[in-house]
Amino acid sequence: MGNVSFVERKRWLFLGLPFTFTKYTVKEDMITITSGLFKTTENDCYMYKVQDVELTTSLMEKLFKIGTVICYTGDTTHSKLVLTHIKNAKAIKEFILKGSEEARLKRRTVNMLDIGSGTMDDLDDPDL
Repeated sequence: MGNVSFVERKRWLFLGLPFTFTKYTVKEDMITITSGLFKTTENDCYMYKVQDVELTTSLMEKLFKIGTVICYTGDTTHSKLVLTHIKNAKAIKEFILKGSEEARLKRRTVNMLDIGSGTMDDLDDPDL
């Protein structure tokens, strides 16, 4: 995928202004959410742990050309990462979706669906 990454700030829903202290960094191998002003919290999730990605855009978000990307992960601390009110939401969703698939393939953690590989005993089963 190259050395592509996104850095976006959480924005106010009103006017889509970036006056918050939450920053989202999406790289090929990791998603990082940094939040806080006086006490900073940094939360990382490896890209291979992302199982599904969802994009939502409310009417207000559409007006200000922002969106919310929700990542469903296998991470123990955050099974649902929400990148709230960000610009380039559709591009970021696609980047995460593609990047997570590539990261899983690299780590060989892709869940393989076993379709139609029955045994000889299955041939005798009238329900099949």
